[in-house]
Amino acid sequence: MSQPDYRDEGPGEKPLDPAAERIQAKLKRLLLGSSLVMIAGFIAVFAAILYKINSNKSDVSADQYAATVAVGADAEILHADLSNGLLLVLVREGSKTALLRFDPVTGKQLGRTDFVAR
Repeated sequence: MSQPDYRDEGPGEKPLDPAAERIQAKLKRLLLGSSLVMIAGFIAVFAAILYKINSNKSDVSADQYAATVAVGADAEILHADLSNGLLLVLVREGSKTALLRFDPVTGKQLGRTDFVAR
């Protein structure tokens, strides 16, 4: 019994009855439809990602920035960054270091944080 008996299967398979052929055709259509829906979903996801990447524009254009920003007479600018609508400037004044926050459009100082050693 280790060898299965395939007496009625020859070189060719028997044709399916009409009911089985109809079911097979329905399954093929179902597979094609679900594949098309999945491909459309992938396209939609990638289109949304590309849209988000390309539509990320800042509120302030380059010509709307302030022409000058006052940081102090003896201040040495170590770093400047534009983040979340604020101009952040790291300065060293003598032996002290401070973080200054400015409005990038008007150039007005909004706040100051001094760093102290403890």
